[in-house]
Amino acid sequence: MEFKHQPVMLNECVTNLAIKPNGIYLDGTLGGGGHSAEILSHLTTGRLLAFDKDETAIDFCKQKFKDNPNITFFHDDFKNFSARLDEAKIDGVDGILLDLGVSSYQIDTPERGFSYMLDAPLDMRMNLDQAKTASDVVNHYTETELEDIFSRFGEEPFSRRIAHAIMLARKNRPIDTTLQLVDIIQKIVPPQKASKGHPAKRVFQALRIEVNGELDKLQDCIVSMARRLNTNGRLCVLTFHSLEDRIVKDAFNMLSSDCICDKKLPICVCHHKREVKLVNKKPLTASEQELTHNPRSHSAKLRVVQKL
Repeated sequence: MEFKHQPVMLNECVTNLAIKPNGIYLDGTLGGGGHSAEILSHLTTGRLLAFDKDETAIDFCKQKFKDNPNITFFHDDFKNFSARLDEAKIDGVDGILLDLGVSSYQIDTPERGFSYMLDAPLDMRMNLDQAKTASDVVNHYTETELEDIFSRFGEEPFSRRIAHAIMLARKNRPIDTTLQLVDIIQKIVPPQKASKGHPAKRVFQALRIEVNGELDKLQDCIVSMARRLNTNGRLCVLTFHSLEDRIVKDAFNMLSSDCICDKKLPICVCHHKREVKLVNKKPLTASEQELTHNPRSHSAKLRVVQKL
């Protein structure tokens, strides 16, 4: 299957990176290479470091950009960026882009198990080298653990009832496929109370986040990325749900504040100095034109900071 993916807010992302033709840039979520292609088009002697933990994406883009000497690939989680920069003897970069969404290829490829619309094994791994799958979570987590991840990562109001229904169902046979799980959820969630799109949307989001550890150390990583920017370098982060956006917002607010003490204290004791400025106080969202032809853009929010 061809690795098709329509990049979200492409113009906004690339414009806000403020690309210098000779700069060093990092795309932490390569995917189908949509954002990377546009970044590369602005470089002359510059360099792009492209990360993805999905080897399919790396292989596809190595072929796509085979004639471009300005790109270096890393089959790795972007959260390991600092060690990889150290290995490459790169002290700082001029811009970083993170698109935290799932690629269309992963959703549309049935055997990857990301979609609640396609019957497939319950997998959901972005990195196929890792062991844990969505099936492992659904069939081996305790009822309390399942309820917790559905509630925290999916903000699912029926998390307790869904977790209990899964426990009952798996006593009879393992829950191995996406549509087995969808069937369980649809019997619990009334259609009128379902999140936009589908009754299983929140649970599938929660499972995907849990399987891939998407929120693990995300805030620490964003802080580290901001600190690895060269002066005036920019960090652009594109999020697709409230949990990610809250983490990014909190990290950016901390980095752009002179004091992070408890407001109850009469004087500052932290001596924290702001390290970045907010390029946009409120997140950017997709244009009306993009909203009409790219459904994935509806929930997208872009936040940008610039290193002082």
